[in-house]
Amino acid sequence: MAQRVINFNPGPSALPLSVLEQAKSEMLDFQGSGMSVLETSHRSKNFEAVLDSAIQRTRRLLGLDETYQVLFIQGGASLQFAMVPMNLAAGKPVDYVDTGVWSTKAIKEARLCGKETRVVGSSEDMQFTYIPEKIVINPDAAYLHITSNNTIRGTRWKSFPDAGAVPLVSDMSSDIFSRRFDPRPFGLIYAGAQKNVGPAGVTLVIIREDMLKRVPKELPTMLRYSTYAENRSLYNTPPCFSIYICELVLKWIEETIGGLDQMEKINEEKAAVLYDYIDSQDFYRGTARPDSRSRMNVTFLLPEAEMEKDFLAGAADAGLYGLKGHRSVGGLRASIYNATTIEAVKALVDYMKHFAKGR
Repeated sequence: MAQRVINFNPGPSALPLSVLEQAKSEMLDFQGSGMSVLETSHRSKNFEAVLDSAIQRTRRLLGLDETYQVLFIQGGASLQFAMVPMNLAAGKPVDYVDTGVWSTKAIKEARLCGKETRVVGSSEDMQFTYIPEKIVINPDAAYLHITSNNTIRGTRWKSFPDAGAVPLVSDMSSDIFSRRFDPRPFGLIYAGAQKNVGPAGVTLVIIREDMLKRVPKELPTMLRYSTYAENRSLYNTPPCFSIYICELVLKWIEETIGGLDQMEKINEEKAAVLYDYIDSQDFYRGTARPDSRSRMNVTFLLPEAEMEKDFLAGAADAGLYGLKGHRSVGGLRASIYNATTIEAVKALVDYMKHFAKGR
């Protein structure tokens, strides 16, 4: 096998090596069944055990009580942009904070669904390089939607807004399971798995029971959260392999890392290594306002955009991949999700020093 590279891709992104090795070892014979997990029936006891473990590990890691249901849905976070307002608006206005591309798309989908959609906070005035502090809290809103981490601009909510009795809804695709937070203000959380939980193909949805009561019966069956809740995500054939990998990743966080408190400590340390270097010199420049910086996606610029091609080519030669910024904004980006090691971040800093010295 060729030597593995250091993967800074923003999603699909790095998975823990031990998870990949276990999946490899079980690929042809899953738990003594004589079949691959790819061939195992979603109605089998073997797979139901995987599904139940993934649900229970999610509950333990996030500290969810019995008022929450853990669901696995296909369609990515992008489908959730529409499912959220379709299921939860309940005839009321829906409020959104716009912090960049993904929240902007969620706002667009809510409006396409015909919902009265209000933008109650935005950082568009500075190209989404910070998290807005001024947010209008409307007590008549069905929910307040936020995107907890902005992968493209490299910003994150350090603390979540207090919306009082209005339930929070959050797209946590890029930072779920990266830190401890209080789930109680959230009526619904959704996260595409392919950044911090597993491979592409499944979306984790965590929904509170009172929100399930809002689901309109006239929605198509597969667009109702209640369909998944009533059938333990088994109404139709789910993405079994993706859920299986998610369960292995959750097990890794819980048993190998030691839970979210330890995972958060590691993520803080990784981010500090990279940001401290960026702040210590004047060749590279971070793009996010320091008080809004993401721990998952570190965005930065070179003195001249023309240098980016050489930077990326040299990085590839050094075994560092996935550092190109999003096509909509350019620049450079290191996605340092849970599975990215501190040794990988230090290797990136060493390369950045070497490249700067050569200029």
